[in-house]
Amino acid sequence: MLNDRENNRKYNAIIWDLDGTLLDTLEDLKDAVNYALKAQGFPQRSLEEIRRFVGNGVRKLMERAVPEGENNPKFQETFDIFKEYYDGHNMVKTRPYEGMMDCLRQFHQAGIPMAIVTNKIQSAAEMLRENVFEGLIPLAVGDGVVPTRKPDPQGVHYAMEKLGLHKGDYNVVYIGDSEVDAATAENAGLDCLLCLWGFRDEAELADKPHVAFVRKPADILDYIEV
Repeated sequence: MLNDRENNRKYNAIIWDLDGTLLDTLEDLKDAVNYALKAQGFPQRSLEEIRRFVGNGVRKLMERAVPEGENNPKFQETFDIFKEYYDGHNMVKTRPYEGMMDCLRQFHQAGIPMAIVTNKIQSAAEMLRENVFEGLIPLAVGDGVVPTRKPDPQGVHYAMEKLGLHKGDYNVVYIGDSEVDAATAENAGLDCLLCLWGFRDEAELADKPHVAFVRKPADILDYIEV
């Protein structure tokens, strides 16, 4: 897969990343991180710090946010405070990116199979899937469903199996916003579209394997068979 190579065929199934791709979750993540840090008397983290810390699951997020990470004797307690708070406050400021719901409705109407594969804790991923996406995406595979996290491809393969996306019948694309997503797609043997409205900018992603950058959700329509 070459960066920005010409796309010679369209895709008829989509595996989505969640945070930074479908949903802007950054403010709620920041608030949950800072709630836990404040409870332990640790320094607060800025939005830009949280942006840099996300992508490898919430445990890694907290390892990066807590002073000394897992070596801090209060790490696990702080992580538990974060998880409990976030489970109850993950839909306060979180919203789909502008134009995303319109795209999802078009893909659903066209019969495009879709699933979410994310490093977010499964309980939060499933709550957001059920409450935000109007039944348009039938499956979310989060942290804990399979033994490994992205960029390991196991979650993607699990989602494809559950949706019956057999190679030869479906041309599946993975859509994400980070270096983790690019690596996940490559490891799963899928093409990758990288969106630039998420948590990484173009310069950070330029050398990552991808078919194309998409700059707004409507651009995805150019690559999907609707």
